[in-house]
Amino acid sequence: MKDLFSTGSQLYQQARPSYPVAIVKELLKHVAETTLAWDCGAGSGQFTQLLAPYFDHVVATDLSLQQVQQAPPLENVSYQVQAAEKTSFIPHSFDLITVAQAIHWFDFDKFYAEVKRCLKPDGLFAVVGYGLIEIETPELNQLVQQLYYETLKGHWDAERSYIDECYQSIPFPFNEIPTADYQMQYAWSGEQLLNYLDTWSALKHYRQQHVTDAFAEIRAYLAAHHDLIELHFPILLRLGKLH
Repeated sequence: MKDLFSTGSQLYQQARPSYPVAIVKELLKHVAETTLAWDCGAGSGQFTQLLAPYFDHVVATDLSLQQVQQAPPLENVSYQVQAAEKTSFIPHSFDLITVAQAIHWFDFDKFYAEVKRCLKPDGLFAVVGYGLIEIETPELNQLVQQLYYETLKGHWDAERSYIDECYQSIPFPFNEIPTADYQMQYAWSGEQLLNYLDTWSALKHYRQQHVTDAFAEIRAYLAAHHDLIELHFPILLRLGKLH
């Protein structure tokens, strides 16, 4: 698994969008018990926090100590620094295993072997994520699209393509469960938008090679427009049971 998010972990925790509780409710429809869940690649605990109220205990793991240190302390959550592909967990111990906006960084074969080792026979495996931000104002949306597809072209890690393909191109060796479509909807300030864009992994690569401001046109637009920005993210969701 790659670790691209240890630097800037505090901004990541503050600026990344949160999933709606409706996603957890969807998972709970397919979970036989709610004793123990594992949220892997948990980062600073965005998705872990949503799981915690519904499970007796949640284990959240991430490769990055810096990310884990930004996670909020919760009474029934254990944060651990472990690689998702090789853990210390006992076999068949989890009712639910989730990975939110991280599976594209994993070694699929090794990770899926670990999922199958750790998941209870009737447990649920859930891949969660979100696609490219979509802004209701066409002019600003075009500027963000230009940033993503043109300015940062060649600076995205190859794994990002799995998100562009809505996680439909990842291997998924499970009995898949159909789900409804979901979105995350927000009204953000310009500062919130810039903070979110600043967490993009491609920005790190871009800034190593350029001194120009990748956000220049977006900043100019935001300086002239002070209304809240209506936007949404399409949610990517794949659920599966063991064969």
